[in-house]
Amino acid sequence: MARPAGRLADRGFPRAARLTCASDYQQVFAGAHRVSEAPFTGLWRHHPSDAPQTARLGMAVAKRNVRLATQRNRIKRLIRESFRHHRDSLGAIDIVVLCKPRAERYSNEQLREALDRLWQRMSIQCERSSSS
Repeated sequence: MARPAGRLADRGFPRAARLTCASDYQQVFAGAHRVSEAPFTGLWRHHPSDAPQTARLGMAVAKRNVRLATQRNRIKRLIRESFRHHRDSLGAIDIVVLCKPRAERYSNEQLREALDRLWQRMSIQCERSSSS
């Protein structure tokens, strides 16, 4: 079956929108700007010039912080979903979202709201750093 044309087709999570290898994560951790919004911490850095000119996402939801696999998967699914909806407003940056302890206690709605605030703060910081 063919994919629908237009904006809906752009809302997927293609390989080009992901941090796929350890070196991608290491680059973000090494030169990162940090934004916190409970229960998440977002690390981001501008793309190298040869990278795709869209935001790329990586996630770290540690078993130490969220014990049950079903809860870790729920949180990662919500992060991906939220990222897909905000990717266009983030610019050309690499992002790693870290999950803090006890995040599983938050409802889906609370997690979505926290992620919305995280993306907004990240976007503002990104604009400030690129204009200076």
